Amino acid sequence: MADPEVGVTPYWELTFDADGDVDARQRDRLLREVVDRGVKDLIVFAHGWNNDHAMATRLYSRFFAHVPALAPNARLGYVGVLWPSMRFTDEPIPDFARSLAAVPVGPALDKGTRGALLTAFPGRATLIDQIARMLDQQPEGDAALEEYGRLVRLLVELRPEAPGAAFAADTLADSGSPADSPPGSSAEAPNEPRMFLGDTARTCREFARALAEEAGAEPAAERAQAAPRLARAWDGAHELLRQATYFAMKRRAGTVGERGLGRLVGRLAQTAPGVRVHLVGHSFGGRLVSFALRGLPKGVRTVKSVTLLQAAFSHYAFSGRLPHDVRDSGVLHGQQDRIDGPLVCCFSRFDSALGTVYPLASRTAGDDRAAVDLAFPRLLGPRWGALGHDGVQAVSGTKAFTLAEALRAKLPASGCVNVDASAVVRRGGAPAGAHSDICHRELAQVVLAAGRIR
Repeated sequence: MADPEVGVTPYWELTFDADGDVDARQRDRLLREVVDRGVKDLIVFAHGWNNDHAMATRLYSRFFAHVPALAPNARLGYVGVLWPSMRFTDEPIPDFARSLAAVPVGPALDKGTRGALLTAFPGRATLIDQIARMLDQQPEGDAALEEYGRLVRLLVELRPEAPGAAFAADTLADSGSPADSPPGSSAEAPNEPRMFLGDTARTCREFARALAEEAGAEPAAERAQAAPRLARAWDGAHELLRQATYFAMKRRAGTVGERGLGRLVGRLAQTAPGVRVHLVGHSFGGRLVSFALRGLPKGVRTVKSVTLLQAAFSHYAFSGRLPHDVRDSGVLHGQQDRIDGPLVCCFSRFDSALGTVYPLASRTAGDDRAAVDLAFPRLLGPRWGALGHDGVQAVSGTKAFTLAEALRAKLPASGCVNVDASAVVRRGGAPAGAHSDICHRELAQVVLAAGRIR
């Protein structure tokens, strides 16, 4: 019988903690039942920054609902990955109820987001209360913004014993690993984004400028009144918190993917070697399933496709040589070769979260030099781009399709494939835009085409 919250069957859930440890009962149930149920193709979906079980399962139910009619003769199974992420509740999600996707509320921290922070960062309630108080009161002066930045930094820093320090990196240089060392080796990366090591007040104003431009407002430089300038600085402070938590979730997604899901897929290959696995990830879930490739045991070839939907990490992550630094490579360089099939990246120009704020956040997180000269994101150039905004970059042999072409043609059997999904991924309000507009029949078709599921 179908899971009461997800309308497809057989359906299993896998719950991981922040260190990548999986719920053992759920794992054992999957390993046991996937054979008993005669599954041939297993679609494993990892959510992005949904912050609770209800939202994740609703996403899976809506996306998977398209699949049975598209592949009526396939012997399918479905897995929903649950990992401890979060989202800000002022991010509207197309077609989700208002209670699940609230309207923007300004700099103050709304009740839903505060609750999500408490869940995502257990044991740090006092810090969250202090951050919320400052966002509500918006004290004057740069010193207050610097103090606010210190509190946010403390919120997202790792415990000393946590394994995830190197998992936020997009390049080998950022991860602290030398070019000839395998990703995830003993070298460690800094535990915090560099956006906190420079002028926090200036960073907040840059975020505020980017948000104002995205909303069509006048640039701050054209308004001289002190009060509006201060208000916009605290808008940017709210965005700093958002980006800091995104950084933590980005790091966590890599950890869960490599240490959790990758190892589990390896165990599945031992107990059910005939099951073809298809990994699907939205937003940071795309990072999670991509890092799962690094966690696969040697020789495992049961992953037959990976489909990334608005993936929220660097478009150079799979590159062997970065255009702006030929000595460096993407942290996932060559991992697409672990797939016995293609890596398909769906992207959309209507994704404001990845097209506007992500480049600025990446710039301030990765390089605090000359922060005063930061331009608006559209002027930052391709160095800071995301996979979900313009697809895989700087990987030789990458094929490109429009969505219509991808649905008509036979997708390549291997390598990287970019699919411009802007034709359907186009709805959503500020600040995320169409980032979560992914529950479309056409995208389910892409998943099936990538996996050669019939």
